Amino acid sequence: MAVAERSAVGRKLRWRYRQPSWPLLSQPRGLAVLIGVVVGGAVLLGVGAAAFTPVRGAELATFGALVACAGLCVEAMRRLGKPSGLTRDLLGAWWLPTVLMLPPLYSLLIPIPVYLLLQFRIRRAVVHRRVFNAASVGAAGFAASTLFHGAVAGDWSQAVALPLAATEVAMSSVQGALLALACCAVFTALNNLAVAAAMFLSGTGTPWRKMLCDREALIVDGVELCAGITAAIVTGLSPLLLAVVLPPVLLLQRSLLFQQLQTAARTDPKTGLLNASTWEAEAGAEIARSRRGGRSAAVLIVDIDHFKAVNDTYGHLFGDHVLLGVATTLTGQLRSSDVVGRFGGEEFVVLLPGADMAEACRVAERLRLRVNRMELKAEGAEVAITVSLGLAVLRVHGDDLVGLLAAADLALYRAKGAGRDRVCLPVVARPEIPAQLGVHGVPHGGAVPSASGAAAPESRDPD
Repeated sequence: MAVAERSAVGRKLRWRYRQPSWPLLSQPRGLAVLIGVVVGGAVLLGVGAAAFTPVRGAELATFGALVACAGLCVEAMRRLGKPSGLTRDLLGAWWLPTVLMLPPLYSLLIPIPVYLLLQFRIRRAVVHRRVFNAASVGAAGFAASTLFHGAVAGDWSQAVALPLAATEVAMSSVQGALLALACCAVFTALNNLAVAAAMFLSGTGTPWRKMLCDREALIVDGVELCAGITAAIVTGLSPLLLAVVLPPVLLLQRSLLFQQLQTAARTDPKTGLLNASTWEAEAGAEIARSRRGGRSAAVLIVDIDHFKAVNDTYGHLFGDHVLLGVATTLTGQLRSSDVVGRFGGEEFVVLLPGADMAEACRVAERLRLRVNRMELKAEGAEVAITVSLGLAVLRVHGDDLVGLLAAADLALYRAKGAGRDRVCLPVVARPEIPAQLGVHGVPHGGAVPSASGAAAPESRDPD
């Protein structure tokens, strides 16, 4: 009887914590609603536009030429390789001519074959992400195309049926080109806002603001817009002339992807931080400079408490969200000169150039408190995340990176043994622990009290 009861309890627990068969169902509710609204809206727009868009041979030929160019770009990505995660490409060079030259219906259709190629020729991604991206591009393109065609026709009711010849004439004038530029900017803004909203609603702590304001991203968007306008003007002359535009777009895309691949080789794919080998190389060089210049430096090892239990309870997908959230919190509280990396598993490492004992302790305590305040939800419930930190200072606990990492690792074990969710120092013969941090009278190093609440000095405030 007891065995039967245990089996029933086991079945209930497995039902409670098992992952949904559809990955979309495991996403935060707000994100699932956004995906449903964008995809559903794109489908409804497509059905409505199809009823009023006449089929013309010239437009089908132009659409086929643009799809072929986009497909060649996808094949070029496949040969070079595409880094994982959020990446930049120049496929907009083919979205934009479709938006400007063809009826709005085609703006909804062109992402479908292109994203199918990305899914089956480049990398298999989660289906709902591919569908959302295609729907986002399509809906943004439809809005911008309707805006452009309505302005050209002078009658919004004719926007969905305006022939290719009318847009060709419009693109040949300066006024039409400026209007096209404005509509392309609308397309880029709408698409980026949809993706940024998805990143925000995912609850992962992803820096979505960087996507909208990052200088490099804005430059890429500008290059993509110029390439798209050029392709649209060439398309108006003859779709065959797209063969002239294709090589420079492929070259620009190759350069862009090569730079991203170089970055990906140095970073951890789940967090965007430096990977272990790159962090060791950069931290080792910084330590050597600090020794030659007689400056101080400190190393922190940050470990997420009970991370295995989080994975076992909420699944590895949520565990990845936790890793990304902690990584984003760490980088948001540090200066650009600090070196942050993922050391493996649930461990992170931070090098603080120029930090003495007092400063390093304050920074470590601030990081601990900030992580504690993270808001992460799983299955509708708030999940508390804490970290333990081990701290070591140059010349006090070690004279090189290897010695500092060993000392910080021992301090981390002390923090775990003392109950976790705290900052600890290694045991040293002559500890240099600031009195204002109050280490509860521990004679040979100890835990920095969580109640101290000491803020980092102004010199270490994030840039």
